[in-house]
Amino acid sequence: MNPGILYAFAAFAVWGLFPIYFKTLHQIPALEMLAHRMAWSLVFVIAVLVVRRHWRWLGPTLRDRRLLGRFVASAVLLSANWGIYIWAVNAGHIVEASLGYFINPLINVLFGYVFLRERLRALQWAAVALATAGVAWLTWQNGAPPWISLALAVTFGGYGLLRKTAKLGALEGLALETVLLFPVAIVYLTIVGLAGASHFTHAPRGLQLLLAASGPITAIPLLLFGAAARRIPLSMLGLIQYVTPTLQLLTGVLIYGEPFGAVNAVGYGAIWAALGVYSLEGVRSLVAARERRAA
Repeated sequence: MNPGILYAFAAFAVWGLFPIYFKTLHQIPALEMLAHRMAWSLVFVIAVLVVRRHWRWLGPTLRDRRLLGRFVASAVLLSANWGIYIWAVNAGHIVEASLGYFINPLINVLFGYVFLRERLRALQWAAVALATAGVAWLTWQNGAPPWISLALAVTFGGYGLLRKTAKLGALEGLALETVLLFPVAIVYLTIVGLAGASHFTHAPRGLQLLLAASGPITAIPLLLFGAAARRIPLSMLGLIQYVTPTLQLLTGVLIYGEPFGAVNAVGYGAIWAALGVYSLEGVRSLVAARERRAA
C-alpha cells in the first residue's frame, strides 16, 4: 500500500477528534488559543529538526523569494483555517464546521481543474452540481450562506493546493510556515501578557500543559497531511478526507447535542450524495486504470 494513504487516514482521524480537544480549552479565547497553536507548533518542529540535525535546507529556502512567497500564502491560509475552526467549535458550530470539510473534497476537485489542469469527467461535474444544490438549499432555508463551512473549505482547499505543488517536504514546509507565523503569535501574546489579560498565565497547571500540547497536536497531523499530499493524487486525498467531517459531525450531534434537523438533513444529504457520486467515479477510474495496466 502507498504509505501516503496511511498518512492521510491518520491525519484526518486526528483532525476529526479536534472538537473534543478545543472544547476542553473553551476558557481560552479563540485568538489567544490560535497564537499559542502557532507558537507551540514552532517549538515542537524545532525540537524535531534538532533531533534530526536537519537544517541545510533553510538557507537556500530563505533566499528563494518565489518559494518563500508561496509559503507566506500557505501560512496565511493555515492560520485563517485554524482561527475560524477554533472559534466555530467553541461557539457551538461543530456541525456547520463539519460541513466545510464535507465540501472541501469537491473544492479540491475544482482547484485541481482550475489550477492543475486536471480533467473532470461527467460524473465529477454532476457531483459538484449536487453539492452546489445542497449549499443553495441551506442558504435559502437559513437566509444566509453557510459562511463558516465555505470559509473552512476554501482556506483548507487552498492550503492543500499550495502544499501539493510546493518543493519542500512535509517537515520542511511546516517548519517554514511556523517560522513565518511565530512573530505574529509572539507579538500578540506579549501584548496580551503586558495588558494582564493572558488567560494562559492564570490558568490551572493542567490547562497550561494541555494548551502547550497544542504544538505536537497541531504539528503531527499536518506533517502526516503534508507527507500524504506529496505521495497520492489530490483526488484520492479528497476521498480519504471524509473521515474528518464524519467524526466531527458525530461529535457535535452525539456528544455536544448540537441540532441536526430536517433542513440540515436535506442540505447535507445532497452533499453526501455528491460525495457518493464522486467516490464511485473515483473507484471506477482506479479499477479501469488497473485493468489497462494489466492488459
